Amino acid sequence: MNWSRTRFTLDDVDASPEISHYFTNFPSGADFGLADDEGGVVKAVAWLVHFSADDPGYGFVDPETPELSMTTFAAWRGLGIGSSLLSELISQARSRGVPAISLSVEDGNDARRQYERAGFSRVGRNASSDTMLLDLR
Repeated sequence: MNWSRTRFTLDDVDASPEISHYFTNFPSGADFGLADDEGGVVKAVAWLVHFSADDPGYGFVDPETPELSMTTFAAWRGLGIGSSLLSELISQARSRGVPAISLSVEDGNDARRQYERAGFSRVGRNASSDTMLLDLR
């Protein structure tokens, strides 16, 4: 969310239900994530969360398709860490039988290229963001 500059503090994120539901409620039992951690230093995190139509995420496609949330912390960007983590998350999703993964990416976010390289394609538009989908079937 702060990919271009600091726009949100942790307090802002915690106080916003439409954002905080990405990390406070994992109702499906099938939600999971990974972290790149070296010696207790977390460089990147990525996770998949299933949302309902009543409480959708920004990249919501349907209740069966989990939405990707991901960040590579600023000091570690551009080193391939996020791409490696995304690749492993996709691999684990396939092995768990996840049919597809969705996400929302804002205009101007360089991560879009990473998602396209991983096979995500645009399936929708919401304000200044694209909804992207990776079919794993």
